[in-house]
Amino acid sequence: MPLITLDDGCNLSYRIEGPADAPPLVLSNSLGTAMAMWEPQLAALTRHYRVIRYDSRGHGASDAPAGPYTMERLGQDVLGLLDELDIYRVRFCGLSKGGMVGQWLGINAGQRLERLVLANTAAYMGPPQGWQGRMELVTAQGMGAVTEAVIERWFTPGFVAAQPAAVDRVRRLLLATQPQGYVGCCAAIRDMDQRPQLPAIAVPTLVIGGTQDPATPPEKAEELHAAIKDSGLVMLNAAHLSNVEQAEAFTEALLTFLA
Repeated sequence: MPLITLDDGCNLSYRIEGPADAPPLVLSNSLGTAMAMWEPQLAALTRHYRVIRYDSRGHGASDAPAGPYTMERLGQDVLGLLDELDIYRVRFCGLSKGGMVGQWLGINAGQRLERLVLANTAAYMGPPQGWQGRMELVTAQGMGAVTEAVIERWFTPGFVAAQPAAVDRVRRLLLATQPQGYVGCCAAIRDMDQRPQLPAIAVPTLVIGGTQDPATPPEKAEELHAAIKDSGLVMLNAAHLSNVEQAEAFTEALLTFLA
């Protein structure tokens, strides 16, 4: 998989699929996964878009430099990738942490965005102590110490029972995440509060939430929708990884909005 080297020396892994002359669409992964989390959407999206997936700093095949990271750093990583690919404007879809990066881009680099999708995400994820405790646990014991608790928050019990193979694919992504990279990104979320800046997002925006999402509950989606002028809101019957649990409905909502 190709790599680009960012301004601070971090190597970022990415992949481009779909027609070379199609509009570019960037997909940004959640905390603890990698670009593979978007597999349920890929076949449909690559019919219409030049899909650019990347492994966030600290995840997948990208480098995991020592943290802490910041949301600004994670946003600048996207801009660095686009600059390297000589692409100025894109459609952007991020889920969870990826949606936090999307908010940062909408606030600070809106001129680079055609459309913005913020899925199962939030502008603030306090209190900081909870994140600090998770960071210390992963530092001491590795990703296995949190993986099953994360899975319980990411999928409804019914989906876990009905689709064990899909859940196990996500479990493997979590377990493969480098602890130092996970902890670095946890710090970015711990220190983030983008609520005051949300009204600065002027790009057409769709917020997608999960009605059964305990990680970023429905009120977090409603907060984004209320603060971002003229944004749309779609609620899916899912927990946190709605693009996996409700793959068809998620893809339909995404394609309808992006078009």
